[in-house]
Amino acid sequence: MVFPIVGGDGKPTGYEIENSLRFGGGNSYLSRQFSGANTSRKTFTLSCWLKRSELGERAIIGATTTSNFYDNITFSSTDQLDINNVASGSDAISFKTSMKFRDVSAWYHIVFGIDTTQASGSDGIKIYINGVLQTSLATSNYTQNATFEIGRDGSTTNIGRRPSNSDYYNVGYLSDFYYIDGQQKAASDFGETNDNGVWIPKKYDGTYGNNGFKLEFKQTGTSQNSSGIGADTSGQDEHFAVTNLAATDVTTDTPTNNFATLNPLIPVQQVPTYSEGNTKVVFKDGGNGCSPLSTFAVNSGKFYFEAKFVETSVVGRGAIGVGIVDADKYNPYGDADDAFDLESFGYSYTTDGHAKTNNSTSSFGSTYASGDIISVAVDFDNRQIYYSKNGTLQNSGDPTSGASGTGSAHNFSVGTYYFSVYGYQDENSWEMNFGNSPFSISSGNSDSRGYGNFEYAVPSGYYSLCTKNLAEYG
Repeated sequence: MVFPIVGGDGKPTGYEIENSLRFGGGNSYLSRQFSGANTSRKTFTLSCWLKRSELGERAIIGATTTSNFYDNITFSSTDQLDINNVASGSDAISFKTSMKFRDVSAWYHIVFGIDTTQASGSDGIKIYINGVLQTSLATSNYTQNATFEIGRDGSTTNIGRRPSNSDYYNVGYLSDFYYIDGQQKAASDFGETNDNGVWIPKKYDGTYGNNGFKLEFKQTGTSQNSSGIGADTSGQDEHFAVTNLAATDVTTDTPTNNFATLNPLIPVQQVPTYSEGNTKVVFKDGGNGCSPLSTFAVNSGKFYFEAKFVETSVVGRGAIGVGIVDADKYNPYGDADDAFDLESFGYSYTTDGHAKTNNSTSSFGSTYASGDIISVAVDFDNRQIYYSKNGTLQNSGDPTSGASGTGSAHNFSVGTYYFSVYGYQDENSWEMNFGNSPFSISSGNSDSRGYGNFEYAVPSGYYSLCTKNLAEYG
């Protein structure tokens, strides 16, 4: 994963990226039809940071003028990064990395430096991953002086889908997205290595060319202007139109402060459906239950998150709940009982109002149902867990009570734990807010460091689950 920007003294420094855009798949993307001539159709640079949520064939950017002239930059079915330029229906450029991108907890920095006036492919197509020039390629078919459709006058450029046949929508997060028209740049123009050896973003100080743009995703409007999600902040007003994206898709999960999500790559017995950048999970009708786990596991500090319960049919099962799972005892493929990981090897607050420690239940608080938001405050230092329902602490809990654990639901064992929910076969679902909420927030609360966006106030001394807080308090 990418950790926070720190210098030799451990203090934050450098260029901060404030926002990202979360793509949910199904027909969500940005688009622009350019109306001015390029500086060059042979020379340009694309730079962006991205965090994947779903593996397989997914688009980053593409452009087309006609069905026989198009460009696509995508992840392949085998999770390699692929750039494809087609002219008159035939491949002019086809480069694919040997490297595979399968970490859904990490932010990757990707740079394509293009100059097809160069005689050799190694000079004409340069792909950088986290600052490293890729010299081991699975495919490297090159045509000198090939021209591209991205940013072209009259072409439609899409971010988040492949416009040549309108499919392979992006599922994940994009941040700090640049198109530099007419210049072949290197990764060092957009990033650098810090004192800890981590590749981090830096401010780009160059020019953009005729049709260049920078997308920072700082706005939340849906119009194609400077107040829209697709606003160009380069000063060139090359704003993008928005399709099936909303204010809730603008998040503070970024390369300089990476937030937890659920991890679809951790195997569970009854595989659910993940969406909203792995912050929403829907459980299947029929079969056994399961517990999706967070991308981060924690063993110290005090952390807070919210989980919104959504049911699509009758609940009726006391196992359904939210809490933490012991990382050492987590068992995705056990016998019938063992496979219920949060139920058997965790601590949770269930829909029937019980506190559950492994398979042992006790009366605790109010029942809850569809639409209710459960807040979870976990004190790893004193091994206590506190829950609230729609902002009301249960069992007169006091998360600041320390070792006394006033109103705590559990006094849990020392260890490392994932944050989790449990769902069963009623097609119920959860929306997880580790600070990058998939649901609309009406009040807006952050932790004391200013991180996260929560519906309810974060208890004093507790923090959202992001890398900056983990580096300081985890």
